Amino acid sequence: MKRRTAFTLVPFAVAFALPAWAGDGSLIAYGKRLVEANCARCHAVSRTGASIHPDAPPFRTLRLRYPIEDLQEALAEGISTGHPDMPEFVATPDQAEAIIGYIKSLGR
Repeated sequence: MKRRTAFTLVPFAVAFALPAWAGDGSLIAYGKRLVEANCARCHAVSRTGASIHPDAPPFRTLRLRYPIEDLQEALAEGISTGHPDMPEFVATPDQAEAIIGYIKSLGR
């Protein structure tokens, strides 16, 4: 009986140990959802278009303006600077990785 219970719980333990983006199979898709939810009210977050906020650079230009590794570190530590009225945003390591993956995909 104990052995059967252990085997029943293993799939659940594995599912909860995986990063949040692994569920839909796409780190980039997860990053896109994050920036659409948290950044699109000011920034252009796709391959085209202008940012709504005049001081908010389009995401497709971020990799040209900043070393991408620095941006990933800033996301994890909490970005509190940018354009003057940008809210503070702190990402988990998985979220930061997904956002950087998405930003990199905009340059392809």
